Amino acid sequence: MSDSPKQRGPDPAQKELALLALDVAKARGASYADVRIIETRSQDVGTKNEKVSHIHSDEDLGFGVRVIADGSWGFACSSRLERPEVARVAAAAVEIAKASATVQREAVRLASEDAHEDVWETPYEEDPFAVPLSEKVDLLLGINAELRKVKSIAVAVGWMGFEWERQLFASTEGSIIQQNLLVSGVGYMATAVGEGDQQRRSFPSSHRGQVMGRGYEMVREIPLLENAQRIAEEADALLTVPQCPPGTRDLILGGDQLALQIHESLGHPSELDRVLGTEANYAGTSFITTDKLGKLKYGSDIVNFVADTTVPRGLATIGYDDEGVKAQQWHLVRDGLFVGYLTSRETAPVIGEERSRGAMRAMGWRRLPIIRMTNISLMPGEWTLDALIEDTRDGILMDCNRSWSIDQQRVNFQFGTEIGWEIKNGKRARMVKNPTYEGLTTEFWNSCDAICDEDHFVLWGVPNCGKGEPSQGAQMSHGAAPTRFRSVKVGVGYAE
Repeated sequence: MSDSPKQRGPDPAQKELALLALDVAKARGASYADVRIIETRSQDVGTKNEKVSHIHSDEDLGFGVRVIADGSWGFACSSRLERPEVARVAAAAVEIAKASATVQREAVRLASEDAHEDVWETPYEEDPFAVPLSEKVDLLLGINAELRKVKSIAVAVGWMGFEWERQLFASTEGSIIQQNLLVSGVGYMATAVGEGDQQRRSFPSSHRGQVMGRGYEMVREIPLLENAQRIAEEADALLTVPQCPPGTRDLILGGDQLALQIHESLGHPSELDRVLGTEANYAGTSFITTDKLGKLKYGSDIVNFVADTTVPRGLATIGYDDEGVKAQQWHLVRDGLFVGYLTSRETAPVIGEERSRGAMRAMGWRRLPIIRMTNISLMPGEWTLDALIEDTRDGILMDCNRSWSIDQQRVNFQFGTEIGWEIKNGKRARMVKNPTYEGLTTEFWNSCDAICDEDHFVLWGVPNCGKGEPSQGAQMSHGAAPTRFRSVKVGVGYAE
């Protein structure tokens, strides 16, 4: 395997094997074939209560061949990059496609895509795999120690994770694409226990913190130690503050909580395979049926959602998707109107589009690509957070996700956050614990009346999105700034 993310171009031996796979597939009767050779390297470091909880490193290498024969798909894969094995796997993929064709309902038709010969890599400044392990451990242990200076903190955990993926894609249409992708993540959490309760606070966000398409420079830039005391003190304070009172209030969501709201109530329902019913096993279908395209008022006039596989530092930022489709940017919602889906080369023609949006990705070489969420952001507005709070008479500010639930069509949702503050007459008032809110997707986004500006906008990483059967994990980012929603049901045991 290659030793460093710095190696850019295709490995000549791998390129030769990829072309062999394509030749064999064509000779066996494939009308189309592509091959992905993928090698990965990962490192995961964790600490708990000033001790190392785990250090895990992994390397992986393999390839997958996807073909169309007799109008149907076939796929086969292997971890053995040897000429006889590559030929065998390519032939097997064709045989599987021909077997699938015997129960075919409709022949596969692909949207057009130009042939690309290119090399693309994640921009970064510092290779995380070159940073000494001891330096990473010492930082996490130092954060643990700072958190545990607050007596009620019973559990303090920290985490860092890094992943490098090197992928060679080749197709019978003439594409040969090398991509070198790098991801870095860091975060920590403090759990306070006392007063018959336990409460947690996380930083920079919940669910393993912040993760981006960057190098170790991201870890150095985030003020991790500087925020540890505040995070521990907030967890401690949550033990004794009142529960979030139920009722109808104006709601301001912090950007990291809003990122998950975007993910669940817009990202997943805009995946066209869910809409068409070809993906339903893992987390349901979608209410945004194709008759609603260009007609559904998804949100208020200030709501603009942009899908973007080119945005710097995103977890789904790539040069090309796993079908060789070039990265691009497009609106899913423009001025509140639903105008676009996440598509593949196969699904784009169903809605009359001539080109895929490049949303096909697979988890490694063992899986077929499926439609996956890209980076999706709520475009910033013009407010500052201070001004937004001053403009709110009776509301609640919620931040940092703790729980979520949404139905199988992505309509009815309930979310909980780690912390909240009441807003009274334009001022942040008392802290409340266990804050929750609920709503219906389009009703909720239509109640949006104020979005903070670019200075508050952050691209938040989601490193653990699950989809498909067998299940596949994927990563993507959602940009958001604090945003206000009018008259939202909040609190457990909602009261009129």
